[in-house]
Amino acid sequence: MKIAFALGDAAGVSPELAARVMADPAVEAGEMIVIGDARVLELGCAQAGVTLDLPRVTADMLGDLPEGSVLLDMGNCDPADVPLGEAGVAGGRASVQNFRAALSIANAGIADLVFFTPFNKHAMRLAQPDYVDEIGFINATIAAPRSGREFNVLDEVWNARVTSHIPLREVADALTTDRIYQSLKFTSEIMEGAGFERPRIGVAALNPHAGDGRNFGTEDDDIIAPAVERARAEQMPVTGPVPSDTVFVRAIRGEFDAVLTMFHDQGQIAMKLLGFDRGVTLIAGYPFPIVTPAHGTAYDIAGQGKADTGATFNAVHLGRKLARRGAGNADPADHDTLRRALPDLIGRIRAGTDDWT
Repeated sequence: MKIAFALGDAAGVSPELAARVMADPAVEAGEMIVIGDARVLELGCAQAGVTLDLPRVTADMLGDLPEGSVLLDMGNCDPADVPLGEAGVAGGRASVQNFRAALSIANAGIADLVFFTPFNKHAMRLAQPDYVDEIGFINATIAAPRSGREFNVLDEVWNARVTSHIPLREVADALTTDRIYQSLKFTSEIMEGAGFERPRIGVAALNPHAGDGRNFGTEDDDIIAPAVERARAEQMPVTGPVPSDTVFVRAIRGEFDAVLTMFHDQGQIAMKLLGFDRGVTLIAGYPFPIVTPAHGTAYDIAGQGKADTGATFNAVHLGRKLARRGAGNADPADHDTLRRALPDLIGRIRAGTDDWT
């Protein structure tokens, strides 16, 4: 199994995490295609106090890789241009390029999953103003026929969401019964692919006390409850709407395998409190799983050699598990055509002449 490993933001803890992952035998890292600047990986080795000796490959070697881990040196990020602890153009540009290359390599069938150490969206937008989030970028990069979704995963519980990177004031208007139902159906499909048999899903309410009998809003009764009933009519073990201040308590106690939340921070706050250093972000619904630690770039401790590797190791483990099960949940692309085009594409990505939109 090959893993396309995109190096994240060089201004944060990504270099250190990358070096620790590659140097730790417990991760079984002997199958990584590391994608990024060799100087950034060397910086991570210095920060982590480890040594690495990865064979380097070029883009035209990707179709016939040697055994073991290798480095595709993008030569796109001089650490001297990336002040530690600061979002900047240089780090953001390299993150975008590394991610696009990793996605393209996996989409060509050369890797079975994509893994990346943390990005910083602000830095990526400084370099690529039309970058919104990972989902839109993935869709454009691999010409996905349908959009995937983000999940946050802890050992105890999964979290899916109906809306994601939109302003809070727009959430209520974005909710529809069909959108919530489709989110429940998608969550169930992905979790079944991950090994859950009929996953039990708790659906978080939008309003305090689930609307309190319409005293605090009507969305829970008029929009969320009908979606739950529709799912239950199709024999999905779904419960809700459950007040959002108790739904994760019930999940952690074993009542639910997953919680479907209505907006980004409704789930993110709970999940990060439950396991900030263990949580994994899974992006699913594509021909291959995409995983990363759920925490961010940790600018405040960048370069100090004390980044926690728990979530990073968990991301690699989950990605492998899903890839082995064939849990990408989407039709594969035309690998032969994509492989032939890959060297030219990687060259354009590295040169900054590639238009990903």
